[in-house]
Amino acid sequence: MSDPIPLVDLKAQYRAYKDDIDTAIQGVLDHGRFIMGPEVGEFETQLATFCGSRHAIGVSSGTDALVMIMMAENIGPGDAVFVPGFTFTATAEVLMLLGASPVFVDVDENDFNIDCGDLERRIEQVKAAGELTPRGILAVDLFGLPANYAELRKIANNHDLKLWADAAQSIGGAYGTAKVGTLARATGTSFFPAKPLGCYGDGGAILTDDDSLADEFRSIRAHGKATAKYDIVRIGLNARLDTIQAAILLAKLARFGEEIERRNQIARDLSTALGDLVKTPPCPDDRVSAWAQYTIKVHDGRRDTLAEALKASGIANAIYYPTPMHLQPAYLDHGDGPGSLPVSEALSAEVLSLPVYPFMTASQVDRICETITSALK
Repeated sequence: MSDPIPLVDLKAQYRAYKDDIDTAIQGVLDHGRFIMGPEVGEFETQLATFCGSRHAIGVSSGTDALVMIMMAENIGPGDAVFVPGFTFTATAEVLMLLGASPVFVDVDENDFNIDCGDLERRIEQVKAAGELTPRGILAVDLFGLPANYAELRKIANNHDLKLWADAAQSIGGAYGTAKVGTLARATGTSFFPAKPLGCYGDGGAILTDDDSLADEFRSIRAHGKATAKYDIVRIGLNARLDTIQAAILLAKLARFGEEIERRNQIARDLSTALGDLVKTPPCPDDRVSAWAQYTIKVHDGRRDTLAEALKASGIANAIYYPTPMHLQPAYLDHGDGPGSLPVSEALSAEVLSLPVYPFMTASQVDRICETITSALK
């Protein structure tokens, strides 16, 4: 068997950037400022510049980024926040942690992001029921593709809702001329190692153009302190991005734009080769995807057979996500049961994510395509 092809090859990336990453880590070890050292502020400045946002606040994880956004917006019991049903648990989890209620919305069958038509229906249903107060929309840029923010902003404005972004998978992407990080009132992202921009542990950030919100985020991440360490002005968290992770991210950010270009080229190559065999993921002309995952749809019950064929050939693959949120045991009380989000439920039986990372070789791409062609033909 040929060498395995992983979903993400962090070892190849490290080999390419080894000198810079090692130097960055050693710099932190030398100065010893492991909590909120200078690399944190430098990374925040460079990330904000890269994304085109006024502020970037480094935090301990993508989940904490979303929690902090909801805390700063005073989301809590009796509040409804609209989220896609086809996503990772963190999107809904943060609302439950604060006592708020996630309202699950179906997704578009083509791009996997929140369906704006179903969103309108769910908002009207919540208003008519009168049991919850609609407060906002938490959009998810699934698999790295920005959601339809132009339409989402219209809906949010029409219903006096706030619009936030769960961009855990999409930093490096863009909608029109605007980059992810500037498309919503506040954007949370993750630097989990396997993300397009990943550190070597947990990490995340919040991006916003709102000065007041940015001040609140900085306070919340450090136990709710004001300028003075022991001047506590709000309930907060211990949610700081640590200095070593910031140093690693700085080394990677310098090449991140090139990596996004390479991800997009690999995605185009895969789509060209596989377009007649499976439903390949779209990327509209007005958007740039970060390609956190390259996710195909395999119909006629052949998804699992294809997954096994890839595995037997040493090609990693994964199902994101095998169960939509409204059917997860933890969220059953907040959904309407089987059949209520038909697209999300159908996708869970059809999607399969293939390797896509900047250090894939042309021969690896060819091998993936040949294996799929052989398995399905």
